[in-house]
Amino acid sequence: MAEEVPVAFSYDGVVHAVLMATPDDLEDFAVGFSYTEGIVTAPAEIAELDVVGVTDGIVLRIWLTGDRSDALAARRRRFLGPAGCGMCGLESLAEANRAIPMASGELQVSWKQIAAAVGALPTRQQLNMQTRAVHAAAFWRPDQDLVLREDVGRHNALDKLAGALLRAVEPAALGIIVLSSRISIELVQKAGMIGATIIVGVSAPTGLAVRTAEAIGLTLVGVAREDGFEVFTHPERIT
Repeated sequence: MAEEVPVAFSYDGVVHAVLMATPDDLEDFAVGFSYTEGIVTAPAEIAELDVVGVTDGIVLRIWLTGDRSDALAARRRRFLGPAGCGMCGLESLAEANRAIPMASGELQVSWKQIAAAVGALPTRQQLNMQTRAVHAAAFWRPDQDLVLREDVGRHNALDKLAGALLRAVEPAALGIIVLSSRISIELVQKAGMIGATIIVGVSAPTGLAVRTAEAIGLTLVGVAREDGFEVFTHPERIT
């Protein structure tokens, strides 16, 4: 069975968020969540990171550099997020539609490359092969190894992938983000935050996800299966 445990994100000694997550790749999770939530703008702004097991779960103890610490203190909020929740604890409706950078980059991919990216996913989902209960987020580039992270929460999986790419200094705009789940708004936002230009999901997107992808210039591909896929936004990147 897949495990889910409470994972607390503590910044400068204060708990900012508690998420139910799979207890793997937690350093990536800490960096990715911090970045996609706008708490840091670069991994270097995390001065120290410790993964600490406690009685009730796991604490990610993160210490920020001075400027980022001050910025977080000005916008601090706390929230509890179950595994199925990507936006729990927002303090205003405006926060759900936060500003995302415009997608930029020259990457174009063929339909065969999209099929190859999607086809590479199942055999690399080792935890899901054992449990049939977790999501995956992967980064595919031609002639390179697939970078993949898994979690009970689809947004957690993408945050872990984001952290892995940031720590490896791997620009997301140079490849395809592939998701094993439906494409909901928080996944488009997180992909946009790390500079992705093409996101592919095996299930369908939501209406708000499509409108947001269209607005920020992100190519959104859904319902990607063995028999094809549907391009919902910015088809000019698909050759």
